[in-house]
Amino acid sequence: MPVTDPISDFLTRVRNAAKAKKVRVDIPSSNMKKSLAEILKKQKFIEVYTVVEDNKQNILRIQLKYTGGISAISGLKRISTPGLKVYKSSGELPRVLNGLGIAVISTPKGLLTDKEARREAMGGEVVCYIW
Repeated sequence: MPVTDPISDFLTRVRNAAKAKKVRVDIPSSNMKKSLAEILKKQKFIEVYTVVEDNKQNILRIQLKYTGGISAISGLKRISTPGLKVYKSSGELPRVLNGLGIAVISTPKGLLTDKEARREAMGGEVVCYIW
């Protein structure tokens, strides 16, 4: 069954796996999802991710990170949806929990965190918040 919003599907699968205390989660792969997983890894929300080759479609395998049985990911929220895109300039980029979380921004240079986008003086589409 085709998914109408693959990024929301990605976030929902990660959120559900973290709440169920799963060690890893498998998600159908795409370039945007790989970029999002790379940001999660750089920001230390996940341990590691790999792309598993399959006959039909590649699978993105994400290993979640836990500290003392508590997930590193407290929450995920999709901001831009297919029906309502949210764009912000570099000066209007949001701060998530006063800098404790990150906002993922889709810019012409690819996916960046809100801090990286401010440093580069780039605005773009606000994809999601992660804390």
